Amino acid sequence: MSKPVLDFAIFCIEGVAEKLQLPGNVVYDLLTRRSRILNDYVVASYDVLHTQSKQYVVDDIISFMKEEGVIA
Repeated sequence: MSKPVLDFAIFCIEGVAEKLQLPGNVVYDLLTRRSRILNDYVVASYDVLHTQSKQYVVDDIISFMKEEGVIA
């Protein structure tokens, strides 16, 4: 994984954690251990997602987490 993609993944984890008021390590576990959202969606869609606003990206990831049953 390249540094820009890694930085973006961290940015996403921190943004989702802030919005859900959860610790970053919990969000990381939700996106990697309870699902494959981090690799299969965030990293795979980096080219498109990194051009969007923080609010859009965070809301999109949270929506996807709900669709996948990772959070209620």
